[in-house]
Amino acid sequence: MKQGLKNKLLEYLIIAFLSFCMAVIYEILIFPNAFAPAGINGLATIIQHVFGFSIGYMSIIINIPLLIISFLWDDKDFAIKTLCYVLIFSLFTLIIKNGEIVGGVCENGDGQGIISLESFVYKNSPVSTILAPIVSGAFNGLIYGFSIRRNSCTGGTDIVARLVKKKRPELNIMWLTFALNSVVAVLSYFAYAKDGTFDLEPVILCLAYCFVSSKMGDFILKGYKNALKFEVVTSYPEEISREIIQKLKHSATVVHAQGMYTHEEKSLLICVINKHQIVDFENIIKKYDGTFAYISSVNETVGNFKTIKNGKKEK
Repeated sequence: MKQGLKNKLLEYLIIAFLSFCMAVIYEILIFPNAFAPAGINGLATIIQHVFGFSIGYMSIIINIPLLIISFLWDDKDFAIKTLCYVLIFSLFTLIIKNGEIVGGVCENGDGQGIISLESFVYKNSPVSTILAPIVSGAFNGLIYGFSIRRNSCTGGTDIVARLVKKKRPELNIMWLTFALNSVVAVLSYFAYAKDGTFDLEPVILCLAYCFVSSKMGDFILKGYKNALKFEVVTSYPEEISREIIQKLKHSATVVHAQGMYTHEEKSLLICVINKHQIVDFENIIKKYDGTFAYISSVNETVGNFKTIKNGKKEK
């Protein structure tokens, strides 16, 4: 019971830390560089830029009704964790000196925050305009991926997507995300106009942010445990399996098969290995005549490969 409580507390501490990091990223990379990020927070950023209404308040106004619906109709654990994220994100965007900092002056915000991060603000230079959306997009994808893995999210579009999927699981939510990001990109063209002159640069920065964020989020969700799957057709299943176990520290699954050309009995070995072991694996199967293999990528491996010991005997 105590261990379960500790694990639950750790989950919320991680979510709180992720939301704090996101608030800092907004303050030092996004607000000062005149572009809007993806999703509903992108719309909230544009509203803050144009009207001076803090994204901290907008995040609460938008997400609380969605989370109430999620709590009642979808997943209570998800709703509570996401509420934790939203509240802490909003709190820190309010207590950190908000608004856009240009030349040390806070613009388009009330500037009444308790904590100032002006000395850490990164301001795009004419030759490095793209750096802020790339870096902030990478951090957003990182935070998004780790949030999703803890049955939480960063709010906004993700809550809507879950609710839609709950009702209509056959629908492709990617179109909803694409449509919302397109609206943000189009509005950026008008919202970040300078002296009445419209500029495509905020649109390009928004799209760059969306792309990098999406790629990083995918990597965190399914890419960092990727591996290779070998399927080996052979007449030497025992010998090859023994070498795989001894040299690569992996095992294999054998399936009895029959070649349809010769009708000869064969074995199909299925083995998942790490990417850096591909050469070693190829060297093993090259030793055995009439053996061939094909390879496919595995997005993620679930579970642990462990050595089971019984006294001093390894299994």
